[in-house]
Amino acid sequence: MANERQFKTKTFFIATRGVQEYRETIPHVVRPDDVVLEIGCEWGLTTECLARQCGNVLGTDISADCIARARQRRPELRFEVLDAYDIRRAMVLAPGTTVVYIDVSGLSGYRALLDVIALLNMYAAVMQPRLIVIKSGALKHFAQHCSTWRRPPPPA
Repeated sequence: MANERQFKTKTFFIATRGVQEYRETIPHVVRPDDVVLEIGCEWGLTTECLARQCGNVLGTDISADCIARARQRRPELRFEVLDAYDIRRAMVLAPGTTVVYIDVSGLSGYRALLDVIALLNMYAAVMQPRLIVIKSGALKHFAQHCSTWRRPPPPA
């Protein structure tokens, strides 16, 4: 049962639909002093965009082939193999992370919504970044149709 003493994250979440929206957030939310961890970087194009905004970015992907290609195409940037669910390794690779970008295949459909929320909560609870941006059309749609209940003020 929920109570007021349970963990409450201070992390802010932004859900985007599609890679264009995902990348459009960068100049609006990433600060020059941020430490950014990108999960699901594929060949590193978004990592490159992030690096233009801040000096400390790490691109990660579960695919060693993608990481090899990213390193070949963008040797000036840092890339590492990482399973998104291996948060211990993420903490070792990117200590002091303030912003997490997540673009993981399979997390955009409605069937993956609970997995998305679990992943977001895990990173928020353990790494405690100020912001997580995720590419998930299902999460964005869900969030757009949510509102928090606020008790109306008592009648005067």
